[in-house]
Amino acid sequence: MADFADVVVPMEQEGTKAVVRNWLKQPGEMVALDDPLVELETDKVTQEISSPAAGILDEIVMSSGADATPGAVLGRIRLKDAIATEVPARESQRLAPEADNTGSDRFSPAVRSAFEQYGIDPATVVGTGLDGRVTRLDMDAAFEAKQTRRDETPSLQSSSIGHEPPGSLARDPIRARSHMVAHTPMRLSIARHMLESVTTAPHVTSIFEADFTAITRHRERSKAAFAADGISLSYTAYIITACIAAMQAVPEINSRWHDDHLEVFDDINIGVGMALGDKGLIVPVIQQAQDLSLSAIAARLQELTNRGRAGGLTNADMRGSTFTISNHGVSGSLVAAPIIINQPQSAILGVGKMEKRVVVREVDGADTIQIRPMAYVSLTIDHRALDAHQTNGWLTRFVETLEGWQG
Repeated sequence: MADFADVVVPMEQEGTKAVVRNWLKQPGEMVALDDPLVELETDKVTQEISSPAAGILDEIVMSSGADATPGAVLGRIRLKDAIATEVPARESQRLAPEADNTGSDRFSPAVRSAFEQYGIDPATVVGTGLDGRVTRLDMDAAFEAKQTRRDETPSLQSSSIGHEPPGSLARDPIRARSHMVAHTPMRLSIARHMLESVTTAPHVTSIFEADFTAITRHRERSKAAFAADGISLSYTAYIITACIAAMQAVPEINSRWHDDHLEVFDDINIGVGMALGDKGLIVPVIQQAQDLSLSAIAARLQELTNRGRAGGLTNADMRGSTFTISNHGVSGSLVAAPIIINQPQSAILGVGKMEKRVVVREVDGADTIQIRPMAYVSLTIDHRALDAHQTNGWLTRFVETLEGWQG
């Protein structure tokens, strides 16, 4: 029987780069089966990796900040059965806290290594890890900030002697003061993904205007009945339903470009962008939305939103999307263009802020001025895969579905 069990990166990363964010246990600590051990972060989700066995965390192979490819070994667990057969003195040695040059055993080996390398006490560094833990990235950022301050400190000029308070340094009045904010692994992954998209696909955007009057009226009539079933009826549920109708009219929008063919998906798996404040953006997916009713879409959307805000989404919740919605209007913008395509998809929908606007409507053959809830909607396409007539045809059906909502 093997004495150790490897802690490995899950294979279900769908090509997304993962970074070791923070170790929740340290070498020498006892762990139980399925105890959370380490956090991995991608551009989509932060995931806890659990212990594959009971025993002692014997070794951390990948420290905080390391790139974690699917199948790679993160650390090793000395199995409980193997521990029981060891000589008591050796067991005592293994269980003793590891020496810590910082005077504390609460920092990871990577942080202690940074202390030895940089001479920066981690107790003085603001941590960005779970529960405020200091990570290797925090230590690196602190060192860079220290170096920057050293480089920017001007030398005292002889003419300034006697004119500045003791111990003070003259500051360049031209150069703006600044401070360093370390990139999180999620932000770095988003940056790489966005750059890859605009480099890969020629982006073209069409913008239409949608009247939400029919949707607003239906929602007002229906939301109490939905609430009785525990479902919050959001405008996004209507938008997803309208996307499904538009896909049926122009299925090529729901596709992926390959060098020798266009792959058109039969399933409509719609990802909905969800902002996490300064941390970045995640995109949970409504799988096989073409088979769902409005109420089923609303319920699924509510579940994903609640778990997303609580940090409870998994990789499975993010995988397999064939089309994405960016509801940027929730933060106040009217139009955003181009919205960068979520590769390897062929298009992305943008929905601006809904607001009351004065519009002209014909009534009994006469033009009338009315106030309607309006929003700009855009479709950004990969011009390798799609053309203007497909883009505009899709948006036409999308808007018609919203404006002609029945029920």
